[in-house]
Amino acid sequence: MTVRIGINPITWTNDDVPELGGDTPLETCLSETSEAGYSGTELGGKFPRESAVLRPLLEQYDLRLIAGWWDGRILEREVAEEFDALLPHLTLHRDLGAAHVVYADTSMGRHDGIWRPISDRPKLGDEDWPAYGHKVTELAEWMHDFGVDMAFHHHMGTIVETDAETERLMSVTGKAVGLLYDTGHSSFSGGDPLALLARTIDRVVHVHCKDVRPDKLAKARAEDMSFMDAVLDGIFTVPGDGSIDYPAILERLCDAGYEGWLVVEAEQDPRKAIPLTYARLGYDNLVRMARDAGFTVETREGAA
Repeated sequence: MTVRIGINPITWTNDDVPELGGDTPLETCLSETSEAGYSGTELGGKFPRESAVLRPLLEQYDLRLIAGWWDGRILEREVAEEFDALLPHLTLHRDLGAAHVVYADTSMGRHDGIWRPISDRPKLGDEDWPAYGHKVTELAEWMHDFGVDMAFHHHMGTIVETDAETERLMSVTGKAVGLLYDTGHSSFSGGDPLALLARTIDRVVHVHCKDVRPDKLAKARAEDMSFMDAVLDGIFTVPGDGSIDYPAILERLCDAGYEGWLVVEAEQDPRKAIPLTYARLGYDNLVRMARDAGFTVETREGAA
């Protein structure tokens, strides 16, 4: 099984909290992404959204576009309305060869919610899941027909946050709805990333690799901190620098035949966690652990 290693620019600059790396030029993000060894990058807020502009910029640094976040509103919108809103984003992905959109349903106010206690977040009632699953599936099918697939992101502060909610979503949606499996969000929500993977492995199409610092995780949950306060406190780090069992997770992915991107996506305060230092650490750790798990890793120098 072959995987590629990518990164999200949130290592350098945070779109939700612009004072975190807000003065870091896009060219620094891209040049250091390349310098650290990565083959691709996800979109960030500073990236141009015109394919004719973005393509040569990425080529300048020998990078591929992996995927890009979308603030979904499918709970609140009709499928056609949501698809129309998505269309420019989908077009950019298709133009640049990105196979998936990182789709998180931020209905009912995630952005305000990143500063509220983690217990204070929107939830679906039991009776709402079947209709919700039908809408998500229909949207994913429209996306697939257009040429870019959905990687649904279970995310803190949203209606699909916990392991149980992630599994529930998979149970009420069709195969067009792929899962973006995120180790850090599973852990932060009180879940078990390895157990979640075992129960959803057949739907995983994209992987976000962030680790957690166990003392910070325990503090965040005990004190009912907000998502961003926990991030600023250092709850997340790059794979191999925390307590998540990445060797077991990567072995499970390899055994299941996963082929695609492993993306380092570890929100930290760049004033405390020097971006290039942590980007290199995440890349080196992930390449080593992926190879030990049995993966062939496609690097700039070729597959090995």
